[in-house]
Amino acid sequence: MGHGHHHHHSHEHGHGHEHEAVPALPAAFDTSVPDEALTPEQQSRRSLLRRAGLLGAGLAAGSVLGQATPAAATNGRRTNGFLWLAGDHHIHTQYSSDGKYRVVDQVRQGAGHGMDWLVITDHGSATHAKIGVEKVNPDIKEARAAYKDTLVFQGLEWNIPAAEHGTVFVHPGKNEVSVLKQFETDYDGSVKGASDSTPANEALAVAGLAFLGEQVRRRKVKDALMLANHPARRGVDSPHEIRAWRDATDPSRQIAVGFEGAPGHQAAGLPAPLGMARARGIYDNNPSANSFAGYPLESYRTWGGFDWMTATVGGLWDSLLAEGKPWWITANSDSHQVYADTAVRGPGGDFNANGRYEDPVYGGKIDITQGDYWPGQYSRTHVGADGFDYAAVMDGIRAGRIWVDHGQLLSGLDARVLGGGRWATLGGALHVKKGTNVTLTVDVALAGGPNWAGFVPKLARMDVIQGDVTGPVPDKDTFTAPTAKVVRSYEVNKSTGVVRLSYELGRVDRPLYVRLRGSDGNRSAVGAMGATVDPAGPAIDVVGDADPWRDLWFYSNPVWVLPS
Repeated sequence: MGHGHHHHHSHEHGHGHEHEAVPALPAAFDTSVPDEALTPEQQSRRSLLRRAGLLGAGLAAGSVLGQATPAAATNGRRTNGFLWLAGDHHIHTQYSSDGKYRVVDQVRQGAGHGMDWLVITDHGSATHAKIGVEKVNPDIKEARAAYKDTLVFQGLEWNIPAAEHGTVFVHPGKNEVSVLKQFETDYDGSVKGASDSTPANEALAVAGLAFLGEQVRRRKVKDALMLANHPARRGVDSPHEIRAWRDATDPSRQIAVGFEGAPGHQAAGLPAPLGMARARGIYDNNPSANSFAGYPLESYRTWGGFDWMTATVGGLWDSLLAEGKPWWITANSDSHQVYADTAVRGPGGDFNANGRYEDPVYGGKIDITQGDYWPGQYSRTHVGADGFDYAAVMDGIRAGRIWVDHGQLLSGLDARVLGGGRWATLGGALHVKKGTNVTLTVDVALAGGPNWAGFVPKLARMDVIQGDVTGPVPDKDTFTAPTAKVVRSYEVNKSTGVVRLSYELGRVDRPLYVRLRGSDGNRSAVGAMGATVDPAGPAIDVVGDADPWRDLWFYSNPVWVLPS
C-alpha cells in the first residue's frame, strides 16, 4: 500500500522529547534573558512574540489532552516537544536579474516580521551559475553574523528542466557554494537549454535531484531539500513529473518534499489605482505548448490566494497524499520588488558582468506597481523543529511538521491524532491496531494582535478534510482523489485565546489521513468537486481585484492513521 515510506516518522509515545535537554532557544524566546540584555532586533522580535501571545503562555502542550502528552511547553514556542519556527524559503536579492535588495535588507525585514529562518533563492541562470552563486555567499555569511536569531540558508531558484521553478537549498557548510554551483551548472533548465516539456528534460530534472541526494550521501553537504514553486502557475508541472521528483531519491532522505501551497506575489491582485491590478500570485497565465493538457483553465488561477493543486479538495495534492507518501505544502513571499517600497536599483553597474545589481538607493516615491511583500509580512510557513538550528529546520520540513497562514490569521496550531495510547502530529503517522478508536484534537491559538495591515484577523471557520490512503496510482498523471472530502466544519465564535476542537474518527479500519484548513469567512464557494466534497472552500480570485487582506486562509499538512 505504499505506507513503508513512513518509517522515518517515529512520532509516537510522546516523542521521547521529555528525556532530552531542551535545545538552546534564541535569546528573544528565552524568558530567562532580561529585556535589557537584548539587541534592538531581539527586543523587536520579543515584542512581536508577546503581542502574538507566544511568549511565556502560548499553547501549553497537553493542556487539553490529558495523559498521553510530552512535557509542558516551555516559553510558549514549544508544543509537542517541538519549537515552532516561522520562515520563508523563496526570497530574491540583487543577485537575481529581476531583483533589487541586498541580502541583509531581506534578512532585516524578515527578522522584523517574525521570521526565524529564511532561504535566499536567486534565479538560476548562466550569470548566476558563473558569478552570483559565489558572490552572494559572503553577503549571506554577514547576514548570519548580524542576525543571530534568524537562520539564513543559501539556496537558489532552480529552473526545473521541463517544468516550473523550485527552491533548492543546502545545510550551511564549507561546500555549500561548490555543491550549489555544480548543481546549477549541470542541471538548471535555463543554463542547459532544457526548458521544454520533453522526456529527456524530465529525466534531467530527476538526475539533478539524484545528484543532490548523492552529495548528502557522500557528506559533501549535511542536507539538501527541493520544494516546487508556484506549481500550477503555467500548467507545466504535470502530475507524473511531480511524482517523479518525489520518488527520485531514497524515501528516508527524500530531496523533493513538497510544493508551495500558496505562491508569493500576493499583493499583485490589489486593484487599481492602489495596486498593480494583476492576479494574486501573478497567476494570470494561460496554457502553452509545454502545459499539461489535462489541467482545466481554472487551474491557472489562485483560490483564496492558494494554488489550485492545494486549494481543490480531492484534487492533485490529495491524489498525492492518497498514495500514502509524504508531500508537503509551504507558503512564502517570492519577494523581488516590494509593494509600497521607496527603494530603486542603484545606478550604474552591469548585471551580466558583475552577477549583481548595485545596492538599492532611495527613489523618492512610493511604488504601488509592485506585487510582493517582505518575508513574513503576509505569508508564513511554520515548521516544528527539534531545536533552533539549520538541521532541525530541514528535518522539520522533511517530516512535514508544517502549517501555513496568510495575514497572521492564527498565532499557533497544535494538531494531533490519538489512539491506542499513542499520538502523532502534522506530517506523522499513527500506527494502531485495526478497529482502534482514534480522535483528532486541535488547539488553535487565535491571532494575538494586529497584522502588518493594522487589523486583528479573525478566524471564522475551520474544516477537517479526510481522505483514504488507496496506494500507488496506476496512472502517474492522476490528479483526483475521489475519497477526500470535508468531513466536519466548525464555526469559530471566539476572537481571542485558544480554541479547542476535537473530531472523532471512530474505529479506524482502513488507512487514512486528515488535514486542516480555515478562513476568515470573507469569501467562499462550492469546491470544484461539488458541495458534497467541499461545500464552502476558497473562491477563485478575481484577476485585477483581489485584495489579499480581505481573504485569509490557513492550511496544515496531513496526519496519517495507519491501522494494521
